[in-house]
Amino acid sequence: MNIAFVAEAGVSQALAILVHEGRALAGSGGEHDKATSGTLTRAMNSSRFTGAPNSSLVVAAPQGIKADTVVLVGAGESGKLDDLAIETAAGAAYHAVKLSGAETLTLDLGHLSAEQAARAAFAVRLAAYRFAKYRTKEKPEKIPSVQTVNIVTADVAAATKALEPLNAVAEAVTFSRDLVAEPANVLYPAEFARRVKELERLGLKVEILGEKEMAALGMHVLLGVGQGSVRESQLAVIQWNGGKPGDQPIAFVGKGVCFDTGGISIKPAAGMEDMIWDMGGAAAVAGLMHALAGRKAKVNAVGVLGLVENMPDGNAQRPGDIVTSMSGQTVEIINTDAEGRLVLADALWYTQDRFKPKFMVDLATLTGAMIVALGLDYAGVFSNSDDLADSILAAGPKVNENVWRMPLPPQYDKIMDSVNADVKNSAGRDAGSITAGLFLQRFTNGVPWAHIDIAPTAWVTKSTRPTVPDGPVGWGVRLLDRMVADKYEN
Repeated sequence: MNIAFVAEAGVSQALAILVHEGRALAGSGGEHDKATSGTLTRAMNSSRFTGAPNSSLVVAAPQGIKADTVVLVGAGESGKLDDLAIETAAGAAYHAVKLSGAETLTLDLGHLSAEQAARAAFAVRLAAYRFAKYRTKEKPEKIPSVQTVNIVTADVAAATKALEPLNAVAEAVTFSRDLVAEPANVLYPAEFARRVKELERLGLKVEILGEKEMAALGMHVLLGVGQGSVRESQLAVIQWNGGKPGDQPIAFVGKGVCFDTGGISIKPAAGMEDMIWDMGGAAAVAGLMHALAGRKAKVNAVGVLGLVENMPDGNAQRPGDIVTSMSGQTVEIINTDAEGRLVLADALWYTQDRFKPKFMVDLATLTGAMIVALGLDYAGVFSNSDDLADSILAAGPKVNENVWRMPLPPQYDKIMDSVNADVKNSAGRDAGSITAGLFLQRFTNGVPWAHIDIAPTAWVTKSTRPTVPDGPVGWGVRLLDRMVADKYEN
């Protein structure tokens, strides 16, 4: 799709005009209404459209407007047109006409700032995402027709410049979404690692460790998860050095289980196909590093991805096995479907041991219990640092990625003790997300750390957000990019 900034609307197949609550036409909307003898006002008054956020009314353009169709787009209260409101309106405008047959959409935003025009362009990029590479027999009417989006702004040059860092984030979110959407026969650990390696074109440094290298480091807990698969496990280490030389880095760790059968503790067949996105945490960290490099963030950052496939096999890890982690702690395997925490345990220890970071944040589609606790619109945050947790919580509302802090009660920690080893990998259903977090905390070596359980948010169906189409969300890329920008860049 081509997105361009223009000084005036000109002729367009579809013209989008913002409308605030109370059916108040914004910008040049009043002029368009006057030119059509009040047709737009009459259309609104004869409908239920009021200008509420994420709503639209499509009107066949009357004489006096240089367009075939006018899209009246709800922008909410006039005094609350913040970044998210603009994103919602721009995304809603795109969705209102994407299947209409119109090839050109013009957003009339000449009354807004250049930065707001750039925000609208960013929103359209996110809203237009679709993963269609494997669709070979799609009906033409099901394929979006919009090829060009023109955004009217008073300062084309300033809007173009303001879009540059936003474009970097949009590209990163798209990269993350594509990873999550890929089937496991295509995206297995080595292929995931290969795609991450290609990010060196952005200035990132990427190292890939195979099973031999990880075994030499003592990462037997991570390796145990993948030992039932014919696909070799990988550890991808990504570095971005945009800060001052020698400055302590910040670190992000992602769970990358490219497919999760549950192993010997096998999952039910129903719904197992969803486990192609059990690598959503690693996809988010890869996307974050993509964003930081793309916008040349002034920070030193590290991303570590534990990439495995959890399969049942004659060589697979068994319940009852005892494995030694890189930290030296022994782990009793109670449930092979509690595998993500095993991947993260060695990845976290490796990260703090090698890089000595200011903090570590891990992301993982870790527990179904998180969905039970928070539903499908919040990710859970567990942390040993109030400052770090507060940074994450402050960033969430700014990018519409909701987070809720969960407890790590010391009295629950002893539940993870094992009779036969130092720790067990599962304590059953009660407080399942909390005990998973407490397990991970044992592998942080006291470094400030936060664990974000994104099981509820990595994939969406029946989305209510126009910038997040159904399917892979790329959840966490925008959240952590915003957190870094707000608090940790020099």
